[in-house]
Order: sequence, then structure tokens, then C-alpha cells
Amino acid sequence: MKAATYLAKGQLELVDQPKPSIQKPTDAIVRMVKTTICGTDLHILGGDVPACQPGTILGHEGLGIVEEVGSAVSNFKVGDKVIVSCITSCNTCYYCKRQLPSHCESGGWILGHLINGTQAEYVHIPHADGSLYHAPKTVEDDGLVMLSDIFPTSYEIGVQASDVKPGDSVCIVGAGPVGLAALLTVQFYSPAKIIMIDLSQSRLEAAKKFGATHTICSSDLAEIKGEIDAITEGRGVDVSMECVGYPETFDICQKVVAIGGHIANLGVHGKPVSFELQDLWIKNISLSTGLVNANTTETLLNVLKSGKIDATQLVTHHFKLSEVDKAYEVFKNAGTNHALKVIIDNDITVV
Repeated sequence: MKAATYLAKGQLELVDQPKPSIQKPTDAIVRMVKTTICGTDLHILGGDVPACQPGTILGHEGLGIVEEVGSAVSNFKVGDKVIVSCITSCNTCYYCKRQLPSHCESGGWILGHLINGTQAEYVHIPHADGSLYHAPKTVEDDGLVMLSDIFPTSYEIGVQASDVKPGDSVCIVGAGPVGLAALLTVQFYSPAKIIMIDLSQSRLEAAKKFGATHTICSSDLAEIKGEIDAITEGRGVDVSMECVGYPETFDICQKVVAIGGHIANLGVHGKPVSFELQDLWIKNISLSTGLVNANTTETLLNVLKSGKIDATQLVTHHFKLSEVDKAYEVFKNAGTNHALKVIIDNDITVV
């Protein structure tokens, strides 16, 4: 089969790889219909995720058709249309039972990281019963792909962890797909102010359409803090969410958080950050960080089924698997290309 493969730092190519097969009774093989690119894939290509070895097929999101199931799989059968979760869950280990499947002892975030992922014609799914979700016919396929990662990530690691309350002021640093998904899901809790910060004016325009009350297009910390002080009467924000993964963007979050506020780190960091505890200890702030557990996927699927959120509005570009290099080029230069989420359709597999 053809698969988008990480070959070396900065190098990804569509190459021939062996078609996966069932290895354990709990496995499934899924023929990919649609996949996408995550900011984490760019971090891998940039060398920020050394656990991912050259030769790995990237991708941890997508929608597909079950091609084969192991003898112990009970919830899925051949022909089922399924959402592939970014988190592989055995549902039985110590961490899964503690509602932390992101640290599953035989799973977690392994697709496109520690094992081959979804940017291919076929993907091998360990622990299929805990790692796949039935795809309803009432939600568009492009929207369902958003449930693989960005919606659960933004909701769990950004919104739920921050304990957002009605009337709060929220600052989201990074108006990429995860930041915009956080913008959509934080509105479940009726914050009074939602401030989006980014360097792309087109992404900030999208943020306004999605519900942002204020936008700031700047990387100048003094300018950003001044604008936020003006918006919040000098108090800072109740919640600041870091959705990029750079020291500079984390610094914004810790500089604008209010007394008693919360910093939620969603970004994937490849370098150390300066955590200014000498200033923050006295402010009664809290901080959360972590990897998505994807245990809200069913909840979010119900939201999409209700029509309260149209996840397809995050999709700006479509590509074919045979042109995955173009998809990466557009996504890497998202600001220039006015790109949010790109969908990659499997045009290679003949059914």
C-alpha cells in the first residue's frame, strides 16, 4: 500500500509500505476513507517528538471502513464505517480504569507516533473495541474526522480542565484548528469574553465568525498585555489556553492570566519554557497540561448529531492521498494559504 512516511527530519514521502494484518484477536484493519494532518505531525517532522522513529507512517485521525476484525472484537464488524480515535484504549489496564487511556499500558497515543498511523490506504488498529467509534450517517464525513483528535483535545485539555464558568474571560493563544475547536466548545459554558490571539488575520477572521468577542493580531507581549488589560479592566483573563506549543506563546498565557485564573496548555512543546513561578505563586493560579484521553468523543459526537456545532466549518482544503505532499505544504504554510484543517481522501485504494 501507499503511505505518507516520516523518513528523516523535515522529510515525508508517499512510499510503498506493507499492508497491515491482524496481529492479535483484539485488532482491526481499517481501510482509510479520509484522514487529515495535525500540528503534531509537523512537530514530528521538525524533530520535536524523538520517540517517533524514521520509517513511521504518520497520522492519528481519520474515518474508514472496517476491512477485517480479530476474533475477540465484539463491537465492530467488516463493513462498518468508523471514526478512528487518536487514542488507543485497552479499557482494562491500570490507567484506562483511572480514566486516563492516553497512558494506556498497551496503547495511548501510539498511532502515527510509536506505530504506523492513518495517512495511508490501510491502518492497523490495536484494541479496536476501545479505539473506534461507529460513524453515524447524519453527520458529514469531514465533520466526523474532527472527532478523532481536535475536538476532544480542545474540550478535555482546554475547556474541561479550565473549569470555565459563565461570565468568565477566556484568552486562546493560537487560532489554528485546536484553538478554534476550543473556541467552539468553550461556548458551552457561556464565557462573557473570548479573546483569540494569532499572527494570521485570516484565522482571526474565522475566529470572529465562530464566536470570538475580541481578536489580537500581534506577537508583541507588551501590546498583547495592554489590549487584554483594556478588555478586562486590568485584571487579566480567568482562563488562558496555549494552543501552539512554543515558549513565546506559553509566555503570553502566563503574563495575561488573572489572580485566581487558570492556564491550560494544549500545545505540543519541543523545547523548555520559562515558567515564572516567582510571579505566579502568589496569584493563586492553577495550571493543567496533558494528552487528550478522548473519553468525551461520544459526548461530542452527540453535539455534532444535534447540529449545535458544524465541525465541517474547520475544513478549508481537500487533497487526495496521492498528493499528500501538497497537503503538507499547504498546512505548513497555513497563514499564507488561509488553511485550517485539510482533508486527505484515499484515492488510491480500489474498492
